[in-house]
Amino acid sequence: MRGFTLIETIVVIVIFTLAIGAVFSLIVMAYRVQGYTWQQSQAIEEARKGIEIMVKEIREARTGEDGSYTIDKTEDKEFGFYSDIDRDLDIEKVRYFIEGDPDSLEGALFKKGVINPVGIPATYPTSSEVVTTLAKYLRNAPPIFRYFDENGNELPSPARRKDSTLMQVYLIINVDKDRSPQNFELKSEVQIRNLKRNL
Repeated sequence: MRGFTLIETIVVIVIFTLAIGAVFSLIVMAYRVQGYTWQQSQAIEEARKGIEIMVKEIREARTGEDGSYTIDKTEDKEFGFYSDIDRDLDIEKVRYFIEGDPDSLEGALFKKGVINPVGIPATYPTSSEVVTTLAKYLRNAPPIFRYFDENGNELPSPARRKDSTLMQVYLIINVDKDRSPQNFELKSEVQIRNLKRNL
């Protein structure tokens, strides 16, 4: 009975090593794809929850404790208003805004700032604002927020604050803009109940 020659043994080892390397590469690639897909779905879910909370709070917007108009700010990447977001009978000053660069590795951030009223008469000291991040990996540039009147006409600045009754938010989420899956778009509209006009 004849054994393997040295060359045959080396060829078998090389083929076995290549096969193991190919299998290992496929496993690593599968984990990376799964990890990226999970991270993308988490980012989308965070953004969706943030928008749901925002819509609920904006719908209930009202005059501030200090007598301020219901809407405080109507910019392309920031929307501010007054609302009792925690049901404690105090009207908080709330703002939703985008911070950062959508072209950076982490993308821009979707944030929420809240200021509780202080004193009598009430004031809203900006130094007491509590800011939380609702979502990461935003890839769209302003306008993030758009504003409409009672007839559905989009409003330019400065008419937005006075005439807005409907607000729209539009976010594009993508953990890595250079790889698939591509951008995921979230869009929502909200009618401010206390600013509805009778037609």
